[in-house]
Amino acid sequence: MKRTAMSRPALGAAGLVLGLGLVTACGGDDAGEQGDGGSKDVTLVTHDSFAISDDVLAEFERQSGYTVHIVRGGDAGVVVNQAVLSQGAPQGDVLFGIDNTLLSRALDEDVFTPYEPAGIDAVPADLRLDDENRVTPVDTGDICVNYDRAWFADHGVEPPATLEDLADPAYRDLLVVENAATSSPGLGFVLATVAAFGEDGFADYWERLADNGVEVVDGWEQAYNERFSGAGQGGDRPLVVSYASSPPAGVVYGGDERPDEAPTGVATGTCFRQIEFAGLLDGAENPEGGRALLDFLIGREFQEDMPLTMFVRPVLPDAALPEEFTRYGAVVDDPYSMAPEEIAEGRDGWIDTWTSAVLG
Repeated sequence: MKRTAMSRPALGAAGLVLGLGLVTACGGDDAGEQGDGGSKDVTLVTHDSFAISDDVLAEFERQSGYTVHIVRGGDAGVVVNQAVLSQGAPQGDVLFGIDNTLLSRALDEDVFTPYEPAGIDAVPADLRLDDENRVTPVDTGDICVNYDRAWFADHGVEPPATLEDLADPAYRDLLVVENAATSSPGLGFVLATVAAFGEDGFADYWERLADNGVEVVDGWEQAYNERFSGAGQGGDRPLVVSYASSPPAGVVYGGDERPDEAPTGVATGTCFRQIEFAGLLDGAENPEGGRALLDFLIGREFQEDMPLTMFVRPVLPDAALPEEFTRYGAVVDDPYSMAPEEIAEGRDGWIDTWTSAVLG
């Protein structure tokens, strides 16, 4: 999730607009300068929720000699669509933020070129979903329904715990979700319902949610920061599709005081396991710099920076987790999941079915 002032991987999806005006130059004034035999600029294309500590980025630039330019392009779904449309002539050298719900689309379109980063052997095999090393797993997270603890306490209602609970009239007009066609959390949540109710049953479930007043918005930023009541922005929906790590983010960005528990909670029976990847873009202008950047993304310094910048779990099993992350984050023991091949085969049809059931 994102992770700066509470925005997550998410999406935005207002369109395939990825203008140069979104470029954030994180280096000095020597962009484009040529070093010994190659460019010293390397460009990372990513979603709006990408975040990194300034000192961690500066140390990578100092050690590698590369200046990193970050291009944020909206939601992960938008970024992947843009990468497919620009295949072979990419807008950067490395793409970070493609997840397991969209991975097959990018691989089928030959968006990436293979590279086996230094240190990849330390990453668990069950997270390495591409035997050709076209993508590198960088983090994991669980897409889950979050709830506003104060709202439920004030109304004397128990928060929901499962997907089935959300269709109960007790939760009418309380839930906001992201559009599955434009948002990776939205799509992940739909995949959770396919895993739970089956291909033949999930549309009926969504029709029940629609009858129960579910609200659909384009992306995570709008859902969490504008419509969710627990984010402190004046929203009136106490249930939102977000991440199991959103509660610690709310505490960290809520000020210096540390409460006994986070003001938001997680319905752990609603979660879908997400894995985020990075890859060297086919046609990259600086493939050598891109490979160095991929090494860095699964290096210990970046891995231990992510929990409190992007609020996701590192893929290095022995990476240290900060106290705020473990104290306020929910542990999801048995999330819904789905094999990439199954997602690839069913994704587009499921999105069409979901759109008909919910949006008409």
